[in-house]
Amino acid sequence: MRVESQTSELIEIPRLGRIPILDVAPVVDGGRWPAKAVVGETFEVSATVFREGHEALGAEVVLRTPAGEDLAPVRMREVGEGLDRWSALVTPTEQGGWSFRVEAWGDPIGHWRHDAEIKVPRGQDVELMLAEGSLLYARAAEGVPSKDRPTLARLADLLADVTVPAAKRLEAAADPDVEDVLGRFPLRDLLTAGDRYPLAVHRRRALVGAWYEFFPRSEGATIDPLARRQPQSGTFRTAINRLPAVAAMGFDVIYLPPIHPIGTTHRKGPNNTLDASPADPGSPWAIGSSEGGHDAVHPDLGTHHDFDAFVAAAHHHGLEVALDLALQCSPDHPWVTAHPEWFTTRADGTIAHAENPPKKYQDIYPLNFDNDPDGLYTEIHRVVTHWIDHGVTIFRVDNPHTKPVPFWERLLADIGTTHPDVLFLAEAFTRPAMMHTLAKIGFHQSYTYFTWKNTADELREYFTELTGPAAAYMRPNLFTNTPDILSEYLQHGGPPAFAIRAILAATLAPTWGVYTGYEHYENTPVRPGSEEYRNSEKYQYRPRDWKNAHTLAPLITTLNTLRNNHPALQQLRDLHFHHIDQPELLAYSKTATTPTGHRDTVLVVINLNPHHTREATLHLDLPALGLPDDPGLPFTVTDRLTDPHDPTTYTWTKSNYIRLDPHTRPAHILTIQE
Repeated sequence: MRVESQTSELIEIPRLGRIPILDVAPVVDGGRWPAKAVVGETFEVSATVFREGHEALGAEVVLRTPAGEDLAPVRMREVGEGLDRWSALVTPTEQGGWSFRVEAWGDPIGHWRHDAEIKVPRGQDVELMLAEGSLLYARAAEGVPSKDRPTLARLADLLADVTVPAAKRLEAAADPDVEDVLGRFPLRDLLTAGDRYPLAVHRRRALVGAWYEFFPRSEGATIDPLARRQPQSGTFRTAINRLPAVAAMGFDVIYLPPIHPIGTTHRKGPNNTLDASPADPGSPWAIGSSEGGHDAVHPDLGTHHDFDAFVAAAHHHGLEVALDLALQCSPDHPWVTAHPEWFTTRADGTIAHAENPPKKYQDIYPLNFDNDPDGLYTEIHRVVTHWIDHGVTIFRVDNPHTKPVPFWERLLADIGTTHPDVLFLAEAFTRPAMMHTLAKIGFHQSYTYFTWKNTADELREYFTELTGPAAAYMRPNLFTNTPDILSEYLQHGGPPAFAIRAILAATLAPTWGVYTGYEHYENTPVRPGSEEYRNSEKYQYRPRDWKNAHTLAPLITTLNTLRNNHPALQQLRDLHFHHIDQPELLAYSKTATTPTGHRDTVLVVINLNPHHTREATLHLDLPALGLPDDPGLPFTVTDRLTDPHDPTTYTWTKSNYIRLDPHTRPAHILTIQE
C-alpha cells in the first residue's frame, strides 16, 4: 500500500498479512538496528497476533542462524487470555548476525477441540463433530514425517468409528502422543509470516563480567614523603604484581586508563590545579607529547613489549584487558602539528581547548570530526586495531557522547566485522536520548545513572527501565565509583555504604565494576559538595598498602563467587521487585534456568540506610520465585552472605520478618530450596 507524505513522496507501507502480526519485540526502532543477545542467553520474543471471528490461532518464532539456516520453530503461548499477546523464549547458540520472525496460522484442530469438548458432552451434533475431527486429523497426518503418521491416522480412524462410544473417541484426541506430534508439526491454515528482524549475538562477556579499574603508574610507584627526590612511576612490570589479588577477588576484566605519553603544556597538578611542577605526572587523559600519541606507550610505564607482558600476565590470571579510548589530545600531541584540520581554530587563531563553562580543560584539545572526517576516521581505526593487535579485547570509550553518532556507528560496524570478539563500553553520563542511541548503534555496554540512584523508589524505577524494553539493546555496566565519581552516599556512609553499593551493583545487573581504592573505603572529596577525590589519582601517583587488613575484599570475593555460581545473577532481563513495608529496604529476585533445566532463583533483601538498623515485613510474590501461591506454605531459604561452610537457613512463608543492621548484616542474598 502507498500513502502520500506531506512532501508528496510516496511511502511504501507493508500490507497486513492474512493473520495480523503486530508489535513484535524485541525490535529496535522498527528493525533499523538489531536487538542484542549473547551466546546462550534466553530472552522473550513476543507479538500481538489475532484474526477475525473466534477461530483458534497458533504462533511460533523462527530463528535464522548467521549461516542462513532456519532453526526448528519455537511455539508461542498466549500471554493473558483475551489480550492477543503471544510469547516464546528463544536462545541463540552462536555468535554473529542472527534474525528472527514470527509466524502465525489458523489452528483448525485447536478450534475443533474447543467446540467438540463443549458440544459432544451435551449431545450436540455429536457424529458430525467427530466426523469433522476425523477429516482434520487425517489431513494433519499427511503433513508429518512417516514415523509420526500412524499416531494421527489411528486417531482419525477412531473418530470416524461409530461403534466406539463418542466420549471415548473424544477422549482419545487428548492422547499425549497425539499432542506431542501436533506440537512439533501443527496443522496450519492461512500461514502468515511476519517481518524478519535483526538480532546481534555477541560473546558472553558483552553481558556478564566484573571489572576492576586501576592506574598502572600507581602500582609500584615510590613517593618520598620528605620530597628529597622526585616521585617514581610504577610500570607495567610492577603493575603485574597486582594482578593475582585482582583475580583472587573474582574479577574478569582489568581496565586501564590511557597509557600514552602525557603532554606538558598546561599540565594539571595535584587536585586539578594549574600549577604543575616538573615532578607531577599530569592527567593520562591529556594524551600526546613529543614521545608519541594514541598508539604510543608512556615511557615511564615501559615499552610495547612491557605492555604485551602485562597483557599475557593478565590472561594467565583469567583477566581480559580493557583499555581507555579517549579521542582527545594534549596541545603537544603529534596530530596537532601534522593535522591542524582535525581541531577547531578560534577567531584569534588559537586551537580551542575543551571546556564545559565555567570549567576549562586547558590541557586537552577536542577533535573536530567535520573538517576531514575520512582522514580522522582512518587514523582512529588504525589506532584501535593497533591495540587489538597488542591483545586488547575491550575498549572503554571516554565521553562518546561528545563525538558524532555516525562516526561511532561506522567504527563499531567495521571493527565488529573484522574483530567480532572486541567489545566497546560507552562512558556517557549524559542525556537519556544520547545514551540509548549509542547503545542502539553498536556499543556493547553502557555506563548508567546507577551511581546516583540511592533510594528504593529510585532503584525500582530505574531498574524497571533497564531490565524492561531497554534490555533489548542497552546493557548496563554498574560501576560503584570512578576516578571522577565519589558519590555523596559513599562520602558520608562509611564502610556500610561501600558494602551496600557493592551488593546492589553485583546483583542488580550481570556486569559491575569498581575503581581501585574502593576496597579500602576511600571516601574523602577534594572539597565539600564535590564528587572529585582529594589527591585524585588522575593527577598524581597513589601507591596503596594492599596489606591493610581493613578491606572490603572478602565481601567482593563472595559477591563475585556467587555471581559465577548462580546463572540468575548472570542475566539482565528477569528482575522482579517484592513488596516490603519499610521505605529504606529493597527486595528483589532474579531467576534463570540452567542448561540442565534447573530453576536458579536468587532473592536479595537489602538495607539502603548505611547508618541505622531497619526492620520490616517482606511480602513475597511466590509465583515469581517459582513457588505455589499459598500464603501458608513453608519453604527453606539459605543466606549466601553468611559462612559458606555453615550458611544460615530460614524457614519462610509468603510474609516474613526482616531485620538488617548495616554494620553487621546489611543484606540477605538468599537461594531457595525447591
